[in-house]
Amino acid sequence: MIDSSTPVTLLGSGPQGLDEQRERAVLVGVDRPHADWPLEVSLSELERLVDTAGAKVVATFTQRLAQPNPRTLIGSGKVEQIAAEVRMLGANVVVFDDELSPSQQQNLERAFDKSVKVIDRTALILDIFALHATTKEGRLQVRLAQNQYLLPRLRGMWAHLASNRMGGGVGSRFGEGESQLEVDRRMVRKRITSIRRELEHVKGVRAVQREGRLESGVFKVAIAGYTNAGKSTLLNHLADAGVYSDDKLFATLDSTTRRYVLPDGRAVTLTDTVGFIKKLPTTLVEAFRSTLDEISGADLVLQVVDGSSDEMGRHIEAVEEILDQIGASALPRVLVLNKVDALGETAVEALARRYPHGVCISARTGQGIAELLERVSLAASADEELIEVLVPYDAGEVASRAHRTCRVVSERFEEGGTRLTLFASKEQRYRFTPYLVDGDASASGASDA
Repeated sequence: MIDSSTPVTLLGSGPQGLDEQRERAVLVGVDRPHADWPLEVSLSELERLVDTAGAKVVATFTQRLAQPNPRTLIGSGKVEQIAAEVRMLGANVVVFDDELSPSQQQNLERAFDKSVKVIDRTALILDIFALHATTKEGRLQVRLAQNQYLLPRLRGMWAHLASNRMGGGVGSRFGEGESQLEVDRRMVRKRITSIRRELEHVKGVRAVQREGRLESGVFKVAIAGYTNAGKSTLLNHLADAGVYSDDKLFATLDSTTRRYVLPDGRAVTLTDTVGFIKKLPTTLVEAFRSTLDEISGADLVLQVVDGSSDEMGRHIEAVEEILDQIGASALPRVLVLNKVDALGETAVEALARRYPHGVCISARTGQGIAELLERVSLAASADEELIEVLVPYDAGEVASRAHRTCRVVSERFEEGGTRLTLFASKEQRYRFTPYLVDGDASASGASDA
């Protein structure tokens, strides 16, 4: 980490071989007063993003600024210093921790050699999403966000052609570059419209699937949290989902839903969702809206946190901000403090005292999973009521639904049909209203439902 008064700090080159074939990246951050996150923390996360994207960080620069430079974000002298170091180090890419405006990116590109790419955190995250998206929906969502990011930056891409035609005189304001710019803008707008149309179709399919889960009456659990908190590992541990998981940021993007039977016999659905991150681009939040709807449509959110991280508190805040953006902040939530196997016993006890309503677990070893499942069971049974129904034999599907979606306490086969005593949620009770046994105390409540 360096500031404007210190020399560049080189990072370790790592193992030889394949490591030498990776792109060489230089990171740049602006240290502002009263920032929400310490700059060193933000740059450490940026370095992990760069590693996830397949490049190697060779140097890091910072500059303290009260206000960003409107032309180049950082000062002109700092730009010249970084450009010289980039040439000396043979770096291929310069990554800014803050989002660059189109004009800032254009001015910075002019300051570096043509072979050097200048990108910001948003472009880097988009690149990682493009790398890891596997389903059709995921790829469409990434393409939409990429094109939305590209559209306002097209002018700089054709500025060199426009300047070649600006020699003065009539018609000089309508150069070749400007014409090409308009052609490209129309093309990108058409592409955005086309992708949105495809996404609407995919969203419709997802909505039908979600409606099916709603109709089933099964309790829906969404697993959400900061990227690399262990969400996919938790789903794999519980439901043997076979979802790819790795110690990398955004190792998985596509949501996965699995049916799971709790120890008390109740069936629920578990949905793993895309990880969140500080400064998550707004274009990605919009593009992944249909996927994020899996969270807002849940009955319970398991907010998974890396309990071994020094930045756990900030990760919790970042996730809560995004949950608020998508309208899911009011949903019932269980704070899941994961990766406690990386902590000592004393540290785990301190963590439990700090977050008394959380559950300390290790999705890798299974520690604390039983307590977590008990919390899920309590949430799922919060509005349940014990009812008794008599289902005629010619309505066998109703009895089957009771076994699929409710906790059946007892079942007797009588002359008039199947007598069931079961726990049913408010959402489920109305389905059994015609079959309630006379005098059942819950009849009025079921009718109201």
